[in-house]
Order: sequence, then C-alpha cells, then structure tokens
Amino acid sequence: MQGTTGTIREAAGMITEGVTSNGLRIVTNTVPHVESVTLGVWINAGSREDPDDLQGLAHVVEHAVFKGTPSRDYISIARCMEDTGGYIDAWTTKENTCLCIRCLREHLDLAFSLLSDLCCNPLFPEEEIDKEKEVIIDEIQSITDSPEEMVFDDFDLHAFENHPLGLPILGTEQSIEAITTGHLRQFMQSFYTAPNMVISAVGKVSHEDILSRAETYFNPLPAAKAPNRDRRTYRPGCYTPFSISKPFPSSQAQVLYGTVAERCNRHFYSLLVLNTLLGTGMSSTFNLELREKNALCYNVYTSLTLYDDITVFNVYAGTDNSQTGEVLDIISDILQQKARPFVSRDGLERAKQRLTGAIMMGMEKMTRRMSRNARDLLYFGRVIGIEEKIRQIDAITPEALQEAATYLFHNPTPSTLIYTAEEE
Repeated sequence: MQGTTGTIREAAGMITEGVTSNGLRIVTNTVPHVESVTLGVWINAGSREDPDDLQGLAHVVEHAVFKGTPSRDYISIARCMEDTGGYIDAWTTKENTCLCIRCLREHLDLAFSLLSDLCCNPLFPEEEIDKEKEVIIDEIQSITDSPEEMVFDDFDLHAFENHPLGLPILGTEQSIEAITTGHLRQFMQSFYTAPNMVISAVGKVSHEDILSRAETYFNPLPAAKAPNRDRRTYRPGCYTPFSISKPFPSSQAQVLYGTVAERCNRHFYSLLVLNTLLGTGMSSTFNLELREKNALCYNVYTSLTLYDDITVFNVYAGTDNSQTGEVLDIISDILQQKARPFVSRDGLERAKQRLTGAIMMGMEKMTRRMSRNARDLLYFGRVIGIEEKIRQIDAITPEALQEAATYLFHNPTPSTLIYTAEEE
C-alpha cells in the first residue's frame, strides 16, 4: 500500500488523496455530520474509447457488469444495496464511466464488495447480455422522441466529424447489435485497470479505512496502464464551422449555436463565470434578452462542456419556425461584441455570486461532492478544494472575462444547427 499523497483541510470537510499498491487513486471527503457514505468508482474511459465500428461499447459495458458475477446473479445485484435502504447507480459520459453506491456507514463493506465484484468479476452471460442490448436499443429509440437531446447529439456529430467525440454515447442500433461478450471483456481488460480508475468516497468515512478497503477489495485489478488517449486527441484545426437547417418532427424549432476551442486552463474559472452570466437562471443574459424582453422562446440556456483537450460552448433555444433568424441574430450580437466590455463590473460580481452560491449549495449533495472530487482528479490531476475554487472565482476581473470571451467566441468561427418544426 503506497498510502496518503495529499490532504486539504477546509470548513467543508477534510479531503485526502491516496493510492493503493496497484496504482488505484483514492480520494476521500470526510463529512462527519451525515450518516451515509457515497462511494463512486470512476473509470477514465467513456464513449471516446469506443472502437470506430462498435459505437456504444463503453455504455454497454456499464450495463453489462450488472448482469451477473460468480457470486451474484442480476437479481442479487439489483437487491443487494436496496435491501439495506441504499441504492446503486451508474452512468457513462464521453470520457468517463461511474458506478456509484450510497448507503449507511454500517453497510460500507457490502458496498465495497459489490462494486469490486462488478469491476473485477463480471461474467457477461450471453442470454442476459442479449436482453440488455435490447433494453439499450429501446433507450436509443427513446432519444429520437426528444428533439432537444437530438439537436445536441447532431451538433457534436458535425463539430467532431470523423472523431469519436462526435458519436452518440449510446451508439446506434446497428453497432449495439454487433457487440459481443468478447468485445466487452476486451474493453474491460484495456480500461478497467487500477491506474486508469479512481475511487471517490464522501460522507462518514475515514481516509485510512477507505484506503485499506480499496487495497483489499480492488487488489485483483491489473496494474497495467490503459491505452494512451493521445491517439484519439481532437485537434482544434480539425473543426470546420457549419450552418445547417433541417426539418425535424416536433411542434417547435430547436436552435443550437456553438463553438469549439482548445482547452485552456488559464480561462477555466472565467469560462464558468461566463456560462453562468450568459445562460444559467432567470436573470441570465440570454433569458432576459430572448424570453423576457423579446418573448422569442420559453426555454433558453447555455452549456459548457470541458473535455480533456477541447472546450465546447452551446446556446440552446426552443422557438417558433418564423423566429429562428431573429433568435440567432440576438445570440450572435451578444457573443460577438468587441467594441464594448462584455459585462459591467456589477454584472460580473452578480454572476460570481450566483456561481459561488451554486457551488456552496451543491456541497450539500453528497453525490455531487463525490463526482466533483473524482472529476478534479481526472481533469487536473489533483482535487481542488472548494475554498481555492471560490478564491479563483472571486479574483476574476472584467478584463479576464473579456479575454475568455474573446478566446471562446472570436477565434473559432461559430456554428449553427436548426431543427425546423415539422408536424408528424
């Protein structure tokens, strides 16, 4: 056991990092006033790692590990934590997979036993995997009923053309049908390795206890490093701006404006503030301009996606077919302004307060804490304490925000994707 590698002491609770003898990184956040533990196993592999002809493989693996191990069938897995009052969940993103349990402190040993069983000993029984693939195909089909989800997937497909970041996490019906249990085992052998994983625990825990249990339960994980993600790096020069309009069966037009820029850690906190200012909440710039002032849409917001090597910013609005041009004009006018400051000093302070307030209130949710710590470790290589984050946000000046806006909105040419409403 290699032990503890770093500790952050702050009012929100002590955060400690460590590593096991096989290279599995551990981060714990002790919150003594709660009775529960939230335990997440993070794998630094998502749909970005899917082979070109097997889209959706990472997501199928996430489902398939629940279908049985030598000591548990799928029913036992489903009941295991729920019978104690806890629950288990899992999700796949484009870059990560997470298996997560929340339970009472007294059931922590059971939680470790179950998570290690899923990660180290899945059987992938053919009959159950075939059934689960049908469930996933149903999930894929359900997405087509949501034009809001579809327009984001479609935007990525064009923005990241010929790259796995552009492909849907769920895959396609054809690619799911092509996946075999051999593919599942090969993916796990490549990416479910100790150095490529993180265990994040939050709640009534001690770091030494979590580290000891991880050493015991996850010792079977191979210590080999996962394949280098550099081979699937997205180069900003590969991005070709586009402007596309196409019909889609829905009652409302879907407008998505977006841009892609190279990762820049220097602008990280400024981009968080910028996203808050522009499209988070009723008082955000786009909600006030598009909804309150001009009555052009009911639903409008921005999204900021931070991948390992690339940043994506989107503005979404649902509107009437006849108003899509006006919506895009307003979005472009706001984002492309150069002659005047992007925001007043008072507006910046309000946005910073909104962001820091949301971060602080989010600390009351244990699953969010667990995810935040794991993502920090995977994205930055270290956990960043809440107090450091707030200091960084407080230090942002109007000039820094303007520089971040220029970096994001003026260097790459923006793209637009419109789904015009077409009655079925």
